[in-house]
Amino acid sequence: MTNLWEDLETGPDAPDVIYAVVECLKGERNKYEYDKDVPGVVLDRVLHSNVHYPSDYGFIPQSYYDDGDPFDVLVLVEDQTFPGCVVEARPVALMEMDDDGEKDDKVIAVPDEDPRYDDVEDVDDLSDQQKAEISEFFETYKNLEEGKETEVLGWEDAQTAKDAIEHAQDLYDEKFA
Repeated sequence: MTNLWEDLETGPDAPDVIYAVVECLKGERNKYEYDKDVPGVVLDRVLHSNVHYPSDYGFIPQSYYDDGDPFDVLVLVEDQTFPGCVVEARPVALMEMDDDGEKDDKVIAVPDEDPRYDDVEDVDDLSDQQKAEISEFFETYKNLEEGKETEVLGWEDAQTAKDAIEHAQDLYDEKFA
């Protein structure tokens, strides 16, 4: 069975086009995580706060970020996909975030094959409302979990997201290759 974190490449043209492995679905409160030992997507928990994911959320294969996990990616979709779905996506922004004192940035990406996102190339192509909704979710989704605090630190452009993906690929190679 294919291990979606270790066996799948980072993308067909990384860092410009990456694979995003979907774990959590737009509009839901279930927090799924890919478990490489199963291998498969398992229910980690249900969000304690009455919020839902603003879009499909998952990780980038063969990446390892500063928080000790695969690099997180939020893929802006019109309709949710399914846990374990692999989406070819273009990074358009990086949302810098602190999660309990750890750097936990998120790549914001769009599906490469969805014509509705053909004109979305960089952070300035996202509406202020989109950025506000994403920030609000990540600042509040752990509020009712005891002792958990998150803070969105800011938004960076597509090139910064791509540089962070290359950093995550290097960390993965150092640790696992």
